[in-house]
Amino acid sequence: MTRTRPRSLQWILVRRLILLQVATLFVFVGLLLGTLFIIQPRLVVENEAALDALEQALGRDANGALTVRQTEELVDLRQSYPNLWFVIRDAAGQLLRQGDVPSPYAESGGNLLQRVDGATLLFPDGGTLPDAVLRNVETDAGRVQIITSTVSSRRDGGPLDMQIHINIDVARDIDGTTTWTEVVPSVALLVLCFLLPIVLVMGVATLVTTPAVVRRSLASLVSTADQAGRIDIDNRAVQLETEKVPAEVAPLVRAFNRALARLGEGYDQRNRFLTDAAHELRTPIAILRTRAELLQEDAESTRLRLDIERLSHLAQQLLDRQVLEHASGAPETVDLVALAKNMAADFAPLAFEAGYELAFEATVPVAQVNARPRQIEQAAANLLRNAIEHGGGTGTITVLVNAEGGLEIHDDGPGIPAAERERVFEPFYRLRPRSTGAGLGLNLAREIARLHGGRIDILVGAWRGTRVRLQLPLLAHNQPANGAARAPA
Repeated sequence: MTRTRPRSLQWILVRRLILLQVATLFVFVGLLLGTLFIIQPRLVVENEAALDALEQALGRDANGALTVRQTEELVDLRQSYPNLWFVIRDAAGQLLRQGDVPSPYAESGGNLLQRVDGATLLFPDGGTLPDAVLRNVETDAGRVQIITSTVSSRRDGGPLDMQIHINIDVARDIDGTTTWTEVVPSVALLVLCFLLPIVLVMGVATLVTTPAVVRRSLASLVSTADQAGRIDIDNRAVQLETEKVPAEVAPLVRAFNRALARLGEGYDQRNRFLTDAAHELRTPIAILRTRAELLQEDAESTRLRLDIERLSHLAQQLLDRQVLEHASGAPETVDLVALAKNMAADFAPLAFEAGYELAFEATVPVAQVNARPRQIEQAAANLLRNAIEHGGGTGTITVLVNAEGGLEIHDDGPGIPAAERERVFEPFYRLRPRSTGAGLGLNLAREIARLHGGRIDILVGAWRGTRVRLQLPLLAHNQPANGAARAPA
């Protein structure tokens, strides 16, 4: 079954932000077009405002001549634009002119300008003539043509004059009706061409900035995840920090901390139960041993005493396993060569009695590690007991210390099958069900190695028997010399 990859919050936010921006932009444009369609506004700039004011103020005097009344709008316009000028013509050719009218605008415009409703009059950019507007309108004085501008020269408009002209016309049939089948696609294309660059710019900006913003915002969450990754059975009391994580994630972190606390409490309760049980077993086992010693010497009593010893050994290993993490005493500098040599000497009588020879080897004179001596002795003792019990009762058991901080136990027995080399480290697992061991020796030794930052490996090679290495990290200042020492134990 294919595992589903977790979705990236960063790219989810990027995609959704882009879609939100696009949707917002289209909605805004739609509302704007709808508003313009309903109210049909006409943008009024300075020249257009002058046209409107003149249209309202235009009239005729008693003699029928064109005249401009001084309306409030026109007075305000003159105050705002003192360079205002205009030229007004009626159908009869009567002319009314006020202000500093540039000479080209005073000329007659011909029949075309009489027929149009309005126009914008422009001259080349290089000249000084200002832009003006023209409109043919019906007024109180009849139909007239008005040409006006709020400035008489480009210099009057200030150092910078910006004008934006947007002319939109639609296709019409002969009868004047709009051909919407042609207009709508063109308008849609126009809107798309207008919005597409904006959408692209917004999308690229979001794509570039959002990942950085998200990474910066989630930096504390990444730190918290790293902290969670360092939690193991040895520091299960650690609680994740919640001060710097995002508010949306803080409930999850607090729930995780509560779960850790519950697990730690349950683990401690289990350990206390097993420790108490192991302690309680020692008393009835001691009573059984005493009573067994009083029995007559025969095969059944001998087997009973062996079973009692096995039960006693199991209880002691259970107790050792539970108190391992709370062993008293701080780590200290330990010489593996001296420790292994003493262990070989202590186990020599047991090895000889079981039919083995026992040898000690060291490739360096000193191999110093930082450890608790009693725990390392316990681990080495468990490895030696396994070698004595499972080594076949013949050959040589060798205790070896190498230059890399490895303590090895070799035997010449039948060895451990490849499929069983990991399982033998499981609690209560015995390679041979009829053996007298409790199945905790190798598990306890591996746990001791782990607590010291080391490991235990079953070595693989063409040799006969089993070779187990307890590997511990050497002290940084320890520089072992090459060489070997061999001494019988």
